Amino acid sequence: MATQLEIARAGKISDVMKRTADREGVSAELIRDELAAGRLVIPANKVHVADNLEPAAIGRAVSVKINANIGASDVSSSLDGEIEKMKMAISLGADAMMDLSTGEDLDAIRERLIAECPVMFGTVPVYEVIVGRGVEDIDHKTILEVAEKQAKQGVDFFTIHAGLLREHLPLTKKRVCGIVSRGGALMAKWMVHHDRQNPMYELFDDLCDIMREYDVAFSLGDGLRPGCGADATDEAQIAELRTLGELASRAQEKGCQVMVEGPGHVPYDQIKRNMELQQDICNDAPFYVLGPLVTDSAPGYDHITSAIGGTAAAFYGASFLCYVTPREHLGLPDVDDVRQGVIASKIAAHAADVARGFGQAAARDRRLSEARANLEWDKHIAESLDPKTAQRMHEEACARSQIADSGDSADYCTMCGRDWCSVRINREVRDQF
Repeated sequence: MATQLEIARAGKISDVMKRTADREGVSAELIRDELAAGRLVIPANKVHVADNLEPAAIGRAVSVKINANIGASDVSSSLDGEIEKMKMAISLGADAMMDLSTGEDLDAIRERLIAECPVMFGTVPVYEVIVGRGVEDIDHKTILEVAEKQAKQGVDFFTIHAGLLREHLPLTKKRVCGIVSRGGALMAKWMVHHDRQNPMYELFDDLCDIMREYDVAFSLGDGLRPGCGADATDEAQIAELRTLGELASRAQEKGCQVMVEGPGHVPYDQIKRNMELQQDICNDAPFYVLGPLVTDSAPGYDHITSAIGGTAAAFYGASFLCYVTPREHLGLPDVDDVRQGVIASKIAAHAADVARGFGQAAARDRRLSEARANLEWDKHIAESLDPKTAQRMHEEACARSQIADSGDSADYCTMCGRDWCSVRINREVRDQF
């Protein structure tokens, strides 16, 4: 069976394309044309589509999407805990989930998560490759076996760290934080030990064959993404990006869908340039960014630093934002961290959609504003990105202030009180004219 890319390049429109077009409020022809050009992807493994996947598109022609990472480690968390996180993230609007598990029974975890995941699902296959063996013992056969097994399970996109080459390693010597990507570090250690090229690069055509069979999309990993602002847009990052551009073209030629991963930690003034470089070097393949975090100085609040960067990145060229939780750099996130990370990322994505004039993003803001101006509390809260939190805060404020009715009949809020409420006064003035 053909991949979505091959179907689009043949000038045809698949059921998956129609479903994504309906979801986005755009034409199926637009989805087809953007897919064919490589500017859009629909990560939709044939196995997952046949089960429970609601396919979604990633690209500049559609709304900005967000991903939430989960995963059990070998020191903490559990399968039930990760399922709780996944359900929380999806309920808040996460468009994709990535399982980064490195502990417990990885096959059982992945199988259970996919079975309960109606959104795009991604993994980093090399994480399973190293379970039970040293990095130095990774071999080509195991890499391909793990990739095929995960594809058969229904994984929709793989992060493959194939762009970090042996000749790039000396470029990291001047860095403050070196290689912060887990997959990138593993590949670097393997190359140094064996004095050979990156096995993911050497196996790239074989990986394409596996991924094409199941229509697993590439998420070309940025193993040399900057781990601090001081390392942003350096020679190492750009050298790897050029290799990713080469690999993106190779994968598309073999019928595989491709998106490219990006930084990382990037000062605000460098974000626009980073987005433009990626679009130029990678021929407009969808850009998937981690944040980017605009400052290194806010541990405990990195969901905020990443949302600031995420809005700018999505405005200037990114199509897919990976959430960052408040516990980034500090530990494995709990359920509440996941909630805060998803909401912060959703705010960033929505703000970017408003700024670039996409679809109904601004119309949603207007509906909320009209409800707010009319003191229609229920409508105001319902249009918010996190209605449960908004409702809780409103009810708590009303209870503290002993406002009898917190619903639509309340004609002021607790911030100003009735006599000072500008919204209520404005209504009175407006009614007179």
